[in-house]
Amino acid sequence: MRTTRTYLLFTLLAACAALVSLPLFAAGDPPPSGSLTLSLDEAVATGLQRNRKLEIARLERDMASEKVREAWSGVLPQLTTEFEYTRHVKPAVIYFPDFEATGTGSGNLTALEISADNAMTASLSFSQKLFDYRAIAGIRASSIVGKMSGEAYREVEADVIADIQIAYYNVLIADEQVDILRQSVSRWEKALEDSRALFSQGVAADIDTLRAFLSVENIRPDLIQARSRAAVARTEFKNVVGIDPSQPIAFSDSLVYRPDRSPAGLDSAYSEAVVSRPEVRRLELQVEVGDENVSAARAEGYPALTAVGRLQALTQFDDGVAVGDTDWPVTSSVGVQVALPIFTGFGTSSRIEQAKIGRMQTMRQLEDLKAAIRAEVQTKLYRLQESRTRIEVQQRTIETAERSYEITRLRFREGIGSQLELADAELQLNKARTNYLQAVYDYLVSRIEYDKALGRTSAPDGETPGGA
Repeated sequence: MRTTRTYLLFTLLAACAALVSLPLFAAGDPPPSGSLTLSLDEAVATGLQRNRKLEIARLERDMASEKVREAWSGVLPQLTTEFEYTRHVKPAVIYFPDFEATGTGSGNLTALEISADNAMTASLSFSQKLFDYRAIAGIRASSIVGKMSGEAYREVEADVIADIQIAYYNVLIADEQVDILRQSVSRWEKALEDSRALFSQGVAADIDTLRAFLSVENIRPDLIQARSRAAVARTEFKNVVGIDPSQPIAFSDSLVYRPDRSPAGLDSAYSEAVVSRPEVRRLELQVEVGDENVSAARAEGYPALTAVGRLQALTQFDDGVAVGDTDWPVTSSVGVQVALPIFTGFGTSSRIEQAKIGRMQTMRQLEDLKAAIRAEVQTKLYRLQESRTRIEVQQRTIETAERSYEITRLRFREGIGSQLELADAELQLNKARTNYLQAVYDYLVSRIEYDKALGRTSAPDGETPGGA
């Protein structure tokens, strides 16, 4: 019976050794050949060049610049050239009284042809607005809209930077989780060796070895999931940065907590956010656009003064006459046009009120945004402080868990400890390391979100990549 159990035991040990020998990807593994190695700053720099959301925002900013140029066209000179050719199928006529028939010019009318078979007209028209307040208000509004597009670009840029940094940390924590499980497998491998040695000496029962094997088997599904999460995190990171999905990547920074200066108080942080956040500046500019919209609506009741000019050459000739033999008499004219609306069916007054209401809506949106920003800053500040405290607590917990595991393993090797005690110590060590890792990740992500809430689009001075 003991021989059968011994055979079963060594069969299970062989299967366990095969499992342990499986290649596992972890943070400490060497990167594949041809890998693109990126630090956190390099990942952000690459993403700012390749990210598709940012490219769309960049095109929107360029379009706004072109709209400013378009608005200026309303006050610049306008030149138009025209050419017209007419073929008279039947000649044009005018009617005159038949003086020969009546002697007095009354009664019968006679038709007189006034057109040749062919007619050509070439003209050059010129116009220049001398005064049009609507065009002036439109230029000012378009210039402000151009600034708004710049703030919208900054807003997208801040989102992209935060997304890249969080995606970078997602890969790091996924790799670290794989590494923690691999270390757990390694520790259980040593426990198997100890169990085998004690079993051969007759000190330990074969059930201890079976429990060690089952512990490895129970870790295996977690390890498979961790490796899958690491692969998914890499795919998401490549998509955010704009890297080819088939490109192998490696990461030079690590998920390490580096104590930094304490964050500012709520009032100071809120003041910085109101000044720096692009969303706030964009709505402030939108209020200015509302002012210009009111001015433009009022300008509909103002007179518009335009200088005009025209240069024209025309000719007519019958069939059989060469174009070069025809005369091209030239006429020219200049003048001034004045347009003053008298009654527009209450349309102007309605548009003025609409512009005022739109401006009031924007002002309320600005107030609501500032209130939301204050709540956001306070929330991010709480989370930052909470994750910092968790790190300090977990640092002490890891030290205790590591010491407890070493003592328990030593007791087990000497035959005075049980497999259950070792399993519990292993579980507590894994939990402590996982909790510490999660606390560091939460702190780094909270720091990114806190900086974003304050309108900071890059790492504060004095901080290094990979740390907060």
